[in-house]
Amino acid sequence: MTEREYPLPLPRSRDEIEAIQRERLPIAVERARLSRFFAGRLDRIDTARIHDPEEWRKIPILTKDELRRLPAETFHEDFCIAGRDAVVEYWRSGGVTGKPLFYPRSAADMRYGMEGFRRLQTAAGCGPGDLVHVCFPLGIHPVGLAYARAAQQLGAGVVTCGSGNNTPTALQLELIRTLRPTVIAGMASYALQLAQHAERLGIDLAAGSVRKILTAAEPVSPGKRERLERLWGAELYDQFGITEGSAMASESERHDGMHIWTDQYYVEVVDADSKRPVPEGEMGLLVVTPLWNNTMTPFLRWETGDYVRFVDRGETDGPFGVFPMIRHAARTAGFFKVRGININQGDIEDFLYRVPAIADFKIEAVETEALDTLRISIEVAGGADADAAGESLARSVRETFELTPEVEVIEPGTLEREFAGAVKQNRFIDRRGTPD
Repeated sequence: MTEREYPLPLPRSRDEIEAIQRERLPIAVERARLSRFFAGRLDRIDTARIHDPEEWRKIPILTKDELRRLPAETFHEDFCIAGRDAVVEYWRSGGVTGKPLFYPRSAADMRYGMEGFRRLQTAAGCGPGDLVHVCFPLGIHPVGLAYARAAQQLGAGVVTCGSGNNTPTALQLELIRTLRPTVIAGMASYALQLAQHAERLGIDLAAGSVRKILTAAEPVSPGKRERLERLWGAELYDQFGITEGSAMASESERHDGMHIWTDQYYVEVVDADSKRPVPEGEMGLLVVTPLWNNTMTPFLRWETGDYVRFVDRGETDGPFGVFPMIRHAARTAGFFKVRGININQGDIEDFLYRVPAIADFKIEAVETEALDTLRISIEVAGGADADAAGESLARSVRETFELTPEVEVIEPGTLEREFAGAVKQNRFIDRRGTPD
């Protein structure tokens, strides 16, 4: 491939990364100044001093809510810095709440963006000789098509199925059985859905051909990882990206965190309240600035909505060890508060995935005539006693989270049908103040 198609080889040192950042950060600011949206916001910023942390922090952090306030009809004119005739593709923002946004991408943006997606598969050791079954959603949300394109560009074969709404789950399992892919690339929740459907059909995926699972777009708790690796008999690589940038981080073979491409993005982890940097290893909000793929949408200090911990060095001695790591915790809206008790969604998700009798679940905070309550709908695994599973779950949730839930046992496959067509499976729903 030519240099134009593969514009960013992996840096060989931290000094090389620093040199890239020193060159590209002023360019990112100057490009943002071309946007009508940033008019008046960057007047006091001295690009000659942009590498001074205090000067850099004068730039206000940008949130999705601010962009959602722009009229959709004039978003391009209000925010973007190249004409509509330069657009080669649109990317839809993900998420399960709020109005989605549609970002135009130029040809240059796509070249740099695809470099990030190729790195995801390289970091997991995928390439020629592999067959990648892509079950991320397909459509205007970029992730599914980008994983498929990247695999082909690296010399791997591809089965591009999309999620269950694109290709029915039963047909996907038949394709996995007959075509024998070595890699599954999809959201963790759908990979679990495939495995649970396979169990109902008597298919043992762990005895099959898949050896690696590439997941992104939602946090993977230790319990979810354990269940996925057991059901598939495969090694899971957790990966990360944002529509406002591209694919930007992956685990190495050591699985001790996700190495983040700091030659492509300037990365900050800040306190949610003060917006000041947090020390290494402490939880904070991830804020990123694209250094290259900003010829159309000039994001500066973009608040991703993800809580992470920054780790300067990982354990790998491979080529991705040059990058620092993030350890993903949860999305911003990652808590239920019910009867005065804060319940971390990641904690209860991990708890439920560790219960063998539960095949699938959904959690809702609902209003009753007396008190708010936590409703947990579960599908039980084959061979489990439904009544016993429900009673045991209610008891163990009360003991662990100090709140007695309402447990409802539902028919197997109910949640698979409910989640069909969703970009992301929303297993946590706050129904208080809305019709049940």
